[in-house]
Amino acid sequence: MSGSLNITSATVDPALLDLPWHLPLDAWPNQNIASLPKGISRHLVRFAHLSGHVVAIKETTSEMAKGEYDMLRKLQSLEIPCVEPVAVITNRTNEDGEPLKAVLVTRHLKFSLPYRALFSQTLRPDTATRLVDALAVLLVRVHMVGLFWGDVSLSNTLFRRDAGAFAAYLVDAETGQLYTGGLSNGQRENDLEIARVNIAGELMDLEAGGRVADELDPIRVSNGIVAAYRQLWKELTGSESFSSSERWRISERVDRLNNLGFDIEELAIKTDEGGTTVRIQPKVVDAGHHQRRLLRLTGLDAEENQARRLLNDMDSYRAAYGDPEVDEEMMAHEWLVRVFEPVVRAIPRELKGKLEPAEVFHQLLDHRWFMAQNQGHDIPLAEAVTSYVQDVLRHRRDEATVIDPPTGSITMPIPTSSGAAAADDTDEDEGDWRLNV
Repeated sequence: MSGSLNITSATVDPALLDLPWHLPLDAWPNQNIASLPKGISRHLVRFAHLSGHVVAIKETTSEMAKGEYDMLRKLQSLEIPCVEPVAVITNRTNEDGEPLKAVLVTRHLKFSLPYRALFSQTLRPDTATRLVDALAVLLVRVHMVGLFWGDVSLSNTLFRRDAGAFAAYLVDAETGQLYTGGLSNGQRENDLEIARVNIAGELMDLEAGGRVADELDPIRVSNGIVAAYRQLWKELTGSESFSSSERWRISERVDRLNNLGFDIEELAIKTDEGGTTVRIQPKVVDAGHHQRRLLRLTGLDAEENQARRLLNDMDSYRAAYGDPEVDEEMMAHEWLVRVFEPVVRAIPRELKGKLEPAEVFHQLLDHRWFMAQNQGHDIPLAEAVTSYVQDVLRHRRDEATVIDPPTGSITMPIPTSSGAAAADDTDEDEGDWRLNV
């Protein structure tokens, strides 16, 4: 192989050298390829095995690969849900010395699925709505940090199950632009209109192929992202006024924002000259209120709704068995050791790839509740675990390494949140290692 292969990567993984970069991506041998569902893309994308993980490899131009790699690193530093960039490979040539396209390598998001893989036969309206709501949440979050996405769609998003809802992750940042001063209302509305049109088109495409339920209305569902986005944006950034005798509404506003999964950095509170009216303006920092509390108490890293569900179970455990004098951290440790970890250990090894542990626990709680309703009495945890594993989990497909369908469109939404926070638009090259072969 002639030429000089250039690898730019944030982490040193010598196994990158073992992949057949001298071959066009569509000619890679089967032993390198991982069979996973992938979304519709304007570029050729394939999954490959790398050091015990799966990576997505996209052929594109050198400029676009490097630009998207840098953008994904910036978004990661801003804690935006997105795929992890692994490397950019340029100066590829075949065995005859002819140039090949540059590639962007990203790590496959475990337990995530493109939207076409989230339903087995037909897409139901409630599933479509939950996906669009998830995308709305993601769109609010990227707008909060000053990112104009430019190509919002289901096909540029991955979804993970999140306690009955979905969590959306940005996959394609090729068209994204960060603005340190935040986005204008016009830029936000432009992104929102792009999302509405793209989602309608994607759902109509499914409808034409007979892959949606008869009652699903693509236009109504696509319009839903506009309503969900605006409602969440208003809640996160809007100001409100009330009488000074209704100061309880300050705590109520904070609680509403926490329930949406967002933390408050500060509240601007002003009274009028007569002292009769109070005006509050929250400054929202970011999503993940329940995630951060769960991580602080237990070390468990879960999606936001999963974290909320686990915390609720932890609080119920504390109310039933805890000593009011014992602090929250000690009770959280006791719940982790006596409740959560035994459930995770009870999952047979061959079933551990079905769902994430936090999602398994959430579904187990639902299963236990339904068992109790049907039988008319409380169900011991061990009995519920056995029933859930045998009757539910064993019959699910493996979402850590789903094989079917082999192809499909990507994405779907959740609710979004926001504030126009400034984004650092500095060069991210420092810390990369470069290898010339």
